[in-house]
Amino acid sequence: MTILTISHVTRYTYRQPVSFGEHRIFVRPRESYDQHLLEARLDISPKPAELRWTQDVFGNSLALATFDRRAKELRIDSWIRLKHSPLLRGEVEIEPYARRYPFGYSPDELPDLLRSMERQHHDPERILDHWARGFVKKSAETDTLAMLSAMTNAIRRDFTYLSRAEKGTQSPIETLHKRQGTCRDFAVLMIEACRALGLAAHFVSGYLYNPKGTSGRIGGGSTHAWVRIFLPGSGWVEFDPTNGIVGNSGLIRVAVARDPAQAIPISGTWSGFPASDLGMEVTVDVALDEQVEPVIPAIPAAVSRK
Repeated sequence: MTILTISHVTRYTYRQPVSFGEHRIFVRPRESYDQHLLEARLDISPKPAELRWTQDVFGNSLALATFDRRAKELRIDSWIRLKHSPLLRGEVEIEPYARRYPFGYSPDELPDLLRSMERQHHDPERILDHWARGFVKKSAETDTLAMLSAMTNAIRRDFTYLSRAEKGTQSPIETLHKRQGTCRDFAVLMIEACRALGLAAHFVSGYLYNPKGTSGRIGGGSTHAWVRIFLPGSGWVEFDPTNGIVGNSGLIRVAVARDPAQAIPISGTWSGFPASDLGMEVTVDVALDEQVEPVIPAIPAAVSRK
């Protein structure tokens, strides 16, 4: 396992004081078996009139900040220390019935997965469907994990990553035509392709780091986006098409959602003269504190009972 510290600073500046509406803040990583918060701090300037924590419909930790004063700068500074246990591709377990594609989700799981299987983008000419079907073998059985890994790596290999400050995402068809986009665009493309194949998929917003402690991964320095797909046997499994990652190695989940608009890291409103806005700066720094070998408890000797 790995101990990490994450510094995430967002700074909005204005030519003259403006007033602020409610801000929604997703910066606190999700607690789970593979990531555990050790410390967390959220500092906001100017100090909010009220700051309260809640959970959204997906169980994400959401901070809601309201303000009663004007200012020329809004600074949101999050600092996290957490323990992360990577899951590698070879450790993904899939139930026998789902190891070959196509397969159907069980009746117990299907009702809760249906909304995550619904298509979000129109594809009247079935361009995306054709691209997704290209990963399904025609003359042999299709291994489910191999198919999804191939799709992940194809996006990493065949598309060009370009950062973009503007909000929102490209449509999957636009990304296919341009062959370029941001991590958000690549995530939306893969989500929609997986849904076209009848799989349940989520959008994930979070942080990226290299377990080896070196650079070389695409999308660092800011928040990152990737995909989770529900595979019976392992549940929700991470796939990062920007970096070709299968499993959660180097990926820290903060918010999961059915649609990217539901997992924007920081959103809110301000009021003032339109020309007052000077822009936004975001800095994310993920540092490895230490690598910790898991402790495997000794198995006690068998004791016979008479």
